[in-house]
Amino acid sequence: MKILVCISNVPDTTTKVGFTNNDTTFNTAGVQFIINPYDEWYALVRALELKEAGGGSVTIIHVGAADSEATIRKGLAIGADDAVRIDADPNDAFAVAEQIAAYAKDKGFDLIMAGKETINYNSAMVGGMLAELLNLPFISLATKLDVAGTVATIEHDIDGGTEVVECSLPLVLSANKGMAEARIPNMRGIMAARTKPLTVIPAVAAEKLTTIASYKLTAGRTDCKYVDATTPEKLIELLHTEAKAI
Repeated sequence: MKILVCISNVPDTTTKVGFTNNDTTFNTAGVQFIINPYDEWYALVRALELKEAGGGSVTIIHVGAADSEATIRKGLAIGADDAVRIDADPNDAFAVAEQIAAYAKDKGFDLIMAGKETINYNSAMVGGMLAELLNLPFISLATKLDVAGTVATIEHDIDGGTEVVECSLPLVLSANKGMAEARIPNMRGIMAARTKPLTVIPAVAAEKLTTIASYKLTAGRTDCKYVDATTPEKLIELLHTEAKAI
């Protein structure tokens, strides 16, 4: 089976967020970037498990600049066979989907996987857009995936429960927590990653549907207010007037 896994380059979750250029640009100074956890822990690892069980290949693809290649090499160290970097700005979901679709359309992939969303934008849009551009079925929020021949059996989250679906390959899938267990690259994988193919291709013409006007930090935590147990009416008043919870 031939599998394509889409990965994103995102700030580590411990990053102290800040902005520059009048709050229009994320400040990357001193920031450690990682593979988006949903892409790495669930999509990539499950793809590797499928390859190990039934043979085939796993290619990772990333839309971004040259400074993301260390992140791509980590994906290769975990076990991907080769990688592709499309040299384009990844800040618009539709443009990213168009770039990946242009690459994948004639490559004969049986399965295209990505995490359900990135931890920096949380938009969860690329998978669905990619499936539409390739005219393929799309299953979102998948928590379990098994493949037998040309049929995939998938469990995914829906409102109020879990749904089990069967779908013929090829298809596009977004992976959620539960799909697989995280892997840590071993020394052999790290050494092998240095020589695995990483192909850089130019961007195709793609339409950006969004632009970033500005960023704004959320309000910091405020001091706790304590209400004496003998005055519950004060708690009700605060919940109504300040917390706006009732």
